Amino acid sequence: MSKALIDSPTATPPRRHAHHDRRWLALLVLCLGVLMIVLDTTIVNVALPSIQTDLKFSATSLAWVVNAYMLTYGGFLLLGGRLGDLYGHRRLFLLGIVVFTLASLACGLSTTQAALVIARCVQGLGGAVVTAVALSLIMDLFTEAADRAKAMGVYGFVCAGGGSLGAMLGGVLTSSLSWHWVFLVNLPIGIGVIVLSLRLLPAVSSEAASRHLDVLGAVTVTAALMLAVYAIVNGNELGWTSQRTLGQLLIAIALLATFLLIETRVSTPLMPLRLFKLRNLAVSNIVGVLWAAAMFAWFFLSALYMQLVLGYNPMEVGLAFLPANLIMAVFSLGISAKLVMRFGIRRPLAFGLLMAAAGLLLFARAPVGGHFLIDILPGMVLLGLGAGIAFNPVLLAAMSDVSASESGLASGVVNTSFMMGGALGLAVLASLAASRSEGLLTSGQPPLVALASGYQTAFLVGACFAALGALLGAALLRTTSGVTESDQVASMP
Repeated sequence: MSKALIDSPTATPPRRHAHHDRRWLALLVLCLGVLMIVLDTTIVNVALPSIQTDLKFSATSLAWVVNAYMLTYGGFLLLGGRLGDLYGHRRLFLLGIVVFTLASLACGLSTTQAALVIARCVQGLGGAVVTAVALSLIMDLFTEAADRAKAMGVYGFVCAGGGSLGAMLGGVLTSSLSWHWVFLVNLPIGIGVIVLSLRLLPAVSSEAASRHLDVLGAVTVTAALMLAVYAIVNGNELGWTSQRTLGQLLIAIALLATFLLIETRVSTPLMPLRLFKLRNLAVSNIVGVLWAAAMFAWFFLSALYMQLVLGYNPMEVGLAFLPANLIMAVFSLGISAKLVMRFGIRRPLAFGLLMAAAGLLLFARAPVGGHFLIDILPGMVLLGLGAGIAFNPVLLAAMSDVSASESGLASGVVNTSFMMGGALGLAVLASLAASRSEGLLTSGQPPLVALASGYQTAFLVGACFAALGALLGAALLRTTSGVTESDQVASMP
């Protein structure tokens, strides 16, 4: 089908019908692009010990292989969506895929710490654009509520199922080839998505009323968070009360204050602060930060625990994560939404986060000589159930107080909170684990005992984060008003 026929409002009915039938093929292309982004959030975790050994990362600086990606990803989610509104969703989707694919090549060819971390930052930028406009493209393609709900179910399944696929694929590639291939595997996927997108995705002209870009807002908030995490990651080595650490934290606070000031002055802010006057949106963002802080740190530290303490190889680590990721994928296909329709938002959210907290508590007692069936599997199952149950309620809570025209923006805000909470939580808990381990090593404890104890401490604090999120959600979220929960599920962006 030619571009003219896709764009023309006077195309003949048969052509429009053909386009209608190709929507599901277009959805598969979008999901394949997003799958590449999702894979990168889990496939790297399994390869971290190999990356650490090869590139000589320290225990704390290794977190930057993950944080560099998460911070630029989270920082540019809202700006990526705004660029899509202004210049066309398909154009930005293609640009994001190209940037992500080229950055993956740079990651795979990296031979120094700096080169890998910089390439991961660029990957995060491309991933943010792809994720932001993929949802908008689904909204463009599927206007009927029933079809949109089905499309979002497929999209959600890919997002959740990609986690388990990434963990397994990371194990296979790292064990059979090298850690470089966890990045290079993106090349054929990216090229395929670019070719298919040009053929299947409709090019819809932008109808945005304003051409303003809040670039300064995006730069200041991303710089503030990156500097804050940098100070936290290096706090153990430099000293938490050192002039350098305190100076970095103060500059980060000043940048964040500047961002808030910018958002009150610009005509089309990156993150409209008026939305945070809405109770459910504000509470769900706080809950999202706490939950992501616990979950991201669990995934990162449990992979290290299994490899460095229990001696698992990368493939065994990937298989160990399979139960949790499969449970999350199954719940994303509609079980969580059905629970919300029957019990409301608050109870599933609180119950899911409490289950996740219980799973983290089980990991907090994982010993040096741990066994999979006793010390790993029960925690994995609880964390999979908890995350699967809580994910939809958090999103629905964020959107329950906003109009339909702002539901996409509300979803973008809470997704940004997930990413930022994950980055900051990982930095804090990885530093806490390293500090505990170093203290025990200094006192003469065996290395494996010191490592295990450091991870146990971090898991315990992560459990407290998840439990606090459950309590805040149960106590502060309001019941839905004005729109039924079943309607929200059907129209969720």
